[in-house]
Amino acid sequence: MSINQQKHENRLRLVEDHIGRSLAQSEKNGELRSASNFGRPLDLGDGYEETPVEHRMGYKILKDAGYLPLEVELMREIQALNRKVADSPEDEAKVAQQRLSELRQKLALMLERLMSTSAL
Repeated sequence: MSINQQKHENRLRLVEDHIGRSLAQSEKNGELRSASNFGRPLDLGDGYEETPVEHRMGYKILKDAGYLPLEVELMREIQALNRKVADSPEDEAKVAQQRLSELRQKLALMLERLMSTSAL
Protein backbone atom coordinates (compact mmCIF):
# COMPACT_ATOMS: atom_id res chain seq x y z
CA MET A 1 0.00 0.00 0.00
CA SER A 2 1.38 3.41 -0.97
CA ILE A 3 1.82 6.28 1.46
CA ASN A 4 -0.97 8.25 -0.25
CA GLN A 5 -3.39 5.35 0.08
CA GLN A 6 -2.47 4.95 3.72
CA LYS A 7 -3.01 8.68 4.38
CA HIS A 8 -6.36 8.52 2.62
CA GLU A 9 -7.47 5.53 4.70
CA ASN A 10 -6.35 7.26 7.90
CA ARG A 11 -8.38 10.38 7.00
CA LEU A 12 -11.44 8.22 6.30
CA ARG A 13 -11.00 6.45 9.61
CA LEU A 14 -10.79 9.80 11.41
CA VAL A 15 -13.99 11.00 9.73
CA GLU A 16 -15.77 7.74 10.55
CA ASP A 17 -14.58 7.97 14.15
CA HIS A 18 -15.84 11.56 14.40
CA ILE A 19 -19.23 10.59 12.97
CA GLY A 20 -19.44 7.63 15.33
CA ARG A 21 -18.60 9.80 18.36
CA SER A 22 -21.16 12.42 17.32
CA LEU A 23 -23.89 9.80 16.90
CA ALA A 24 -23.03 8.19 20.23
CA GLN A 25 -23.19 11.59 21.95
CA SER A 26 -26.54 12.37 20.31
CA GLU A 27 -27.90 9.00 21.41
CA LYS A 28 -26.62 9.53 24.96
CA ASN A 29 -28.23 13.00 25.15
CA GLY A 30 -31.55 11.69 23.79
CA GLU A 31 -31.27 14.00 20.81
CA LEU A 32 -31.77 11.17 18.31
CA ARG A 33 -34.88 9.79 20.01
CA SER A 34 -36.50 13.22 20.09
CA ALA A 35 -36.35 13.53 16.30
CA SER A 36 -39.80 13.39 14.69
CA ASN A 37 -38.81 10.62 12.27
CA PHE A 38 -36.74 8.51 14.69
CA GLY A 39 -36.96 4.80 13.93
CA ARG A 40 -38.75 5.29 10.62
CA PRO A 41 -37.38 5.07 7.09
CA LEU A 42 -36.34 8.34 5.51
CA ASP A 43 -39.00 9.92 3.34
CA LEU A 44 -37.08 11.59 0.56
CA GLY A 45 -40.36 12.89 -0.82
CA ASP A 46 -38.84 13.94 -4.11
CA GLY A 47 -39.77 10.98 -6.29
CA TYR A 48 -36.41 9.30 -5.88
CA GLU A 49 -37.86 5.82 -5.34
CA GLU A 50 -40.29 6.24 -8.24
CA THR A 51 -37.53 7.27 -10.64
CA PRO A 52 -36.10 4.41 -12.72
CA VAL A 53 -32.64 3.49 -11.45
CA GLU A 54 -30.88 4.34 -14.69
CA HIS A 55 -32.32 7.90 -14.63
CA ARG A 56 -31.67 8.72 -10.96
CA MET A 57 -28.11 10.02 -11.33
CA GLY A 58 -28.96 12.21 -14.31
CA TYR A 59 -32.01 13.65 -12.56
CA LYS A 60 -29.98 14.23 -9.39
CA ILE A 61 -27.38 16.16 -11.37
CA LEU A 62 -30.13 18.26 -12.97
CA LYS A 63 -31.76 18.88 -9.59
CA ASP A 64 -28.48 19.89 -7.95
CA ALA A 65 -27.82 22.28 -10.85
CA GLY A 66 -31.23 23.89 -10.40
CA TYR A 67 -32.92 22.36 -13.44
CA LEU A 68 -36.04 20.27 -13.47
CA PRO A 69 -36.83 17.39 -15.79
CA LEU A 70 -39.53 18.32 -18.30
CA GLU A 71 -41.91 15.86 -16.64
CA VAL A 72 -41.62 17.66 -13.30
CA GLU A 73 -42.10 21.08 -14.89
CA LEU A 74 -45.20 19.73 -16.59
CA MET A 75 -46.52 18.32 -13.30
CA ARG A 76 -46.10 21.72 -11.68
CA GLU A 77 -47.88 23.42 -14.56
CA ILE A 78 -50.74 20.93 -14.23
CA GLN A 79 -50.97 21.61 -10.49
CA ALA A 80 -51.11 25.38 -11.06
CA LEU A 81 -53.75 24.93 -13.74
CA ASN A 82 -55.81 22.73 -11.40
CA ARG A 83 -55.88 25.59 -8.89
CA LYS A 84 -56.83 28.03 -11.65
CA VAL A 85 -59.72 25.80 -12.77
CA ALA A 86 -61.02 25.63 -9.20
CA ASP A 87 -60.79 29.41 -8.68
CA SER A 88 -61.98 30.65 -12.10
CA PRO A 89 -65.42 31.61 -13.34
CA GLU A 90 -67.14 28.93 -15.41
CA ASP A 91 -66.23 30.31 -18.86
CA GLU A 92 -62.54 30.69 -17.98
CA ALA A 93 -62.52 27.33 -16.21
CA LYS A 94 -63.74 25.63 -19.40
CA VAL A 95 -60.75 26.92 -21.39
CA ALA A 96 -58.36 26.04 -18.56
CA GLN A 97 -59.94 22.58 -18.29
CA GLN A 98 -59.25 21.96 -21.99
CA ARG A 99 -55.61 23.01 -21.54
CA LEU A 100 -55.40 20.83 -18.43
CA SER A 101 -56.63 17.85 -20.41
CA GLU A 102 -53.98 18.47 -23.08
CA LEU A 103 -51.20 18.76 -20.50
CA ARG A 104 -52.28 15.58 -18.72
CA GLN A 105 -52.23 13.69 -22.01
CA LYS A 106 -48.79 15.07 -22.86
CA LEU A 107 -47.49 14.06 -19.41
CA ALA A 108 -48.96 10.57 -19.74
CA LEU A 109 -47.21 10.11 -23.08
CA MET A 110 -43.91 11.38 -21.70
CA LEU A 111 -44.10 9.06 -18.69
CA GLU A 112 -45.09 6.12 -20.87
CA ARG A 113 -42.09 6.75 -23.12
CA LEU A 114 -39.83 7.06 -20.08
CA MET A 115 -41.12 3.79 -18.63
CA SER A 116 -40.81 1.94 -21.93
CA THR A 117 -37.15 2.92 -22.28
CA SER A 118 -36.38 1.85 -18.71
CA ALA A 119 -35.41 -1.65 -17.69
CA LEU A 120 -37.81 -1.94 -14.77
